Amino acid sequence: MVLPITLLAYFLILMDNSIIFTSSTQIGQSLEMSATNLSWVSNAYTLTFGGFLLLSGRLSDLLGRKRIFLIGLTIFGVSSLLIGVSQNATMMIAMRALQGIGSSIIAPTTLALMMDAYTGNMRQKAISYYGAMAGIGASVGLLIGGALTSWISWRAGFLINVPFTIALIFLTLKCVKSSPMSISKIDYLGSLLSILGLGGFIFSLTERSAVLIGISILVLVAFVLRERAIKFPILPLMLFKNRIRSGAYIVRLLFMMAMLPYWFFVPQVMQSEFHFSALQAGLGFFPLTILNFIVAMQLPKLVAKFGNNRMLMVGEVILFIGLLWTALSDLSNGYWIAIALPMSVIGIGQGLILAPVTSAGVHDAPKELAGAASGLTNTMHQIGGPIGLSIIVASTANFHMEVAFMTLFTLLAGIIVAVMILGGSKTKLD
Repeated sequence: MVLPITLLAYFLILMDNSIIFTSSTQIGQSLEMSATNLSWVSNAYTLTFGGFLLLSGRLSDLLGRKRIFLIGLTIFGVSSLLIGVSQNATMMIAMRALQGIGSSIIAPTTLALMMDAYTGNMRQKAISYYGAMAGIGASVGLLIGGALTSWISWRAGFLINVPFTIALIFLTLKCVKSSPMSISKIDYLGSLLSILGLGGFIFSLTERSAVLIGISILVLVAFVLRERAIKFPILPLMLFKNRIRSGAYIVRLLFMMAMLPYWFFVPQVMQSEFHFSALQAGLGFFPLTILNFIVAMQLPKLVAKFGNNRMLMVGEVILFIGLLWTALSDLSNGYWIAIALPMSVIGIGQGLILAPVTSAGVHDAPKELAGAASGLTNTMHQIGGPIGLSIIVASTANFHMEVAFMTLFTLLAGIIVAVMILGGSKTKLD
């Protein structure tokens, strides 16, 4: 039961990360929110999600996966309920921030629980499903958000989390084994520096403030120096000594720099250029979702035959082709030719990338550091999106140029994977 429990939990937090894209207009109208306040509905979640990831991942190593996972589920469920009944902007934003903390606990702990429960080929299959969920959850979130907003209310998109969370808590208590607590101390100063540094960095990007970016980078430098000096770090720097892991962290960052802007801009184009409703914009991601799922289900066999890094390389090349096609498409040709066809190629590339890059991010990580490695993998995933989106928004307001930036990020990721392979890295993960 570990696999369905962790996959459903991971799906819920990914869905709530993207559901805002298709329901934000209705939220703003319902709560009479200004454009600035409305942006914080998304930003508050992103800030706390990204800011607490390193701490959450390490706590799962020290205090036990099951215990921390249950805490995360509880926070996520309660905050989802309160978001669903929010009556003003302040309550909405505050509860989204709390929901982000719950998500920051769930994301690394789900992956660590899978690493504890499975080994060898079974672990590879489990991580393939996990990687597939990373792509499917984001795109299905657009669909569910559009459907619930159109048919019921934007509130339903958050209230639907509550019964699922209750079921997950029950199943976790019954089916997931407890792991022992560690006697290691907790680095509270390092935890604070990581939260301030990561949260401040994401905030500075969303606000496009050069001064705040500089301050947050200094805080992150202080955090790294602290982690080098202390014997019980929140982020064990030894995780970067493995070439496969360190390369995977950069590739994950660049992947999200490309894909979060894609998920953000394409629904807007569908609604502005093709006059789609929120529901139709969500349905417009079906080509990506379906092909992502089909490819991801075949990945264990492909990885066993060709190796993890080589499949990652193929995925990066296919994603590059799909994004380049989108950048060169003429929107006057309509949705099917300009968006859906290249989106299908992007779905194949995404399906080939997420599981291998997730596997590489936790490759050969010691069991006692599985939570930290998972936290770092998810941290790169979470901060990559705001970095890419901020760069693109600050540089252009032209859709074709926006996709050109996404294509560049993908090209850089592909080059890094090629260097990993040529550098003599293993091509098949155990």
